[in-house]
Amino acid sequence: MRDFYPPIEPFAAGHLDVGDGQQIYWEQSGNPAGKPAIFVHGGPGGGTAPAQRRFFNPDAYRIILFDQRGCGKSTPHIADGADLSVNTTDHLISDMEKLRAEFSIERWQVFGGSWGSTLGLAYAQRHPERVTELVLRGIFLLRRSEIDWYYNGGAANIYPDLWEGYLEPIPADDREGDLVEAYHRLLTGSDRTAATRAAVAWTTWEKSTSYLLPQAQDDDGSESDRYALAFAGIENHYFQNRGFLDEGQLLTDAHLIKDIPGVIVQGRYDVVCPARSAWDLHRAWPIADLHIVDDAGHASFEVGIRHHLIEATDRFAGLAAAEKGH
Repeated sequence: MRDFYPPIEPFAAGHLDVGDGQQIYWEQSGNPAGKPAIFVHGGPGGGTAPAQRRFFNPDAYRIILFDQRGCGKSTPHIADGADLSVNTTDHLISDMEKLRAEFSIERWQVFGGSWGSTLGLAYAQRHPERVTELVLRGIFLLRRSEIDWYYNGGAANIYPDLWEGYLEPIPADDREGDLVEAYHRLLTGSDRTAATRAAVAWTTWEKSTSYLLPQAQDDDGSESDRYALAFAGIENHYFQNRGFLDEGQLLTDAHLIKDIPGVIVQGRYDVVCPARSAWDLHRAWPIADLHIVDDAGHASFEVGIRHHLIEATDRFAGLAAAEKGH
């Protein structure tokens, strides 16, 4: 079973001015002369964490992590009043292109899960000539049905106990309507105590339902109110605006990536991003290999999920299993 590569430290890090008053945090680790790969984090609003470097062989890859607008170490942070009007999918795609140009990279592998799969697909469909491969996990196509399933009551049939915590900040009169809209009013309202309470409840719902079985929390800094405000505030902003995508756009435009090799890794019991979306993507993009992990949920750190992700990055770097010692 493939497991994480050892922890490594960045060999370079900094911020890139991408306009609109935004400074995007980036870091590079691994081999400066290696195969370029960009890690696209989830959320949106999740930010990056050191463990995410470990999906890549540091001898073979030039590993690039970055925090998307408004979260992580990028500035301004949403907790400090970042302007969400300049935080859209088009802005994030443009930021990725600016990073690529800044690092003088011609083409790179795009690796992302959950929202990272959404943005990774959107980027690849806009710039297919810049992508060597796609490695995607926990597919989220940002269709209305997916949002309604997870945020408007479908997943409550599986986690009714945890759903109570998700509902708790919402006034009783608002619980029969669109709960994403109800949360939007709380997260953007003038009562910052109520906004923080809502942000923590929204974030806790996702963290608590991401694994097939309860696990110790990932080392992602997600215990703080500041993290929750970014995670919930930016996610809700994107979901209110349907990801700034047309309904079904990522499937409709799948022909644009028909020649890009890819791997899709999906937990069979992923409640956050159910396997239907991974199946639909695979049907629209048949060149990609699909691995459905029968004993996993949503999280990238589950054993079967990470096995297939690392297997994919090894394969695309030309590494045989024997070379890795597994």
